[in-house]
Amino acid sequence: MNPKRILVALMLALLVSGLCTWIVSRKVIAQAESHHVAYSMYAAPSRALQAGETLKTDNTELVEWPSNVALDGGFPRTADVIGRETLFPLAKGQPFLTLNVSAVGAGTGLATRIPDGMRAVALRSDEVVGVAGFLVPGSHVDVLVTYRSNLAAEPLTAKVLEDALVIAAGHQSDPDPSGKKSDVAIVTLLLSPEQSMRVVLAGTQGAIHFVLRNGADRGTSPDAPILLSELASPVVGTRRAIPRPLAKAATSTPKRHEIDMVFGGSEHGTAVQDGGTGR
Repeated sequence: MNPKRILVALMLALLVSGLCTWIVSRKVIAQAESHHVAYSMYAAPSRALQAGETLKTDNTELVEWPSNVALDGGFPRTADVIGRETLFPLAKGQPFLTLNVSAVGAGTGLATRIPDGMRAVALRSDEVVGVAGFLVPGSHVDVLVTYRSNLAAEPLTAKVLEDALVIAAGHQSDPDPSGKKSDVAIVTLLLSPEQSMRVVLAGTQGAIHFVLRNGADRGTSPDAPILLSELASPVVGTRRAIPRPLAKAATSTPKRHEIDMVFGGSEHGTAVQDGGTGR
């Protein structure tokens, strides 16, 4: 074989492979540049934080967050969160949001967890009424009241509220990490102003009871009140309207009768009521 031809062939092969390598590398670089993600800086905890901790310079920092991922309610500066309180436990590097920190000037403690337009109402409980100590912050309950009404001649139990959120049990505003239950005397509910007035009025009329419900069950039902006489009813699900008290019978006007009396040959007519006598 001609050595020159072999050398030319090798040079051509080397040139073609180099050209192909250059073309492929340019495409890879261009593709990488097209997928380059910009980052923004947001305030986040510099360590794990528990609910109720005050944010300071020593427990906050700035972290990178992809600009193409929406982060509504984030804080681009640590100065924007200093002095606020955490509403929920936060992990290190989890950006602060307006939903998980207190508002500016909202105060401290439980007040920071009350959204605008809502109210916190404390109601007295005991081991039985408090579902044997299983009411913890985050529980959802129905509120019942047993009382006497002028609409019925017997005691009744009615539903006052449905799906109310427990935000504190006693002085505890967060569930116990170990899941330990505790018997409490006071349960605090998060309610609207109108619901607050309803439950306070109900508490003055009779005994308040809490009914624990599944947190995933957010349904409501228009249940009618239960009368004392219905406890012995063998038919389940049959409801009747609350009987109204009987009105007093109207007093009828006594009938009048004419009695003729004769005195010395002259006749006189006198009207008297039933049971009357003429003389």
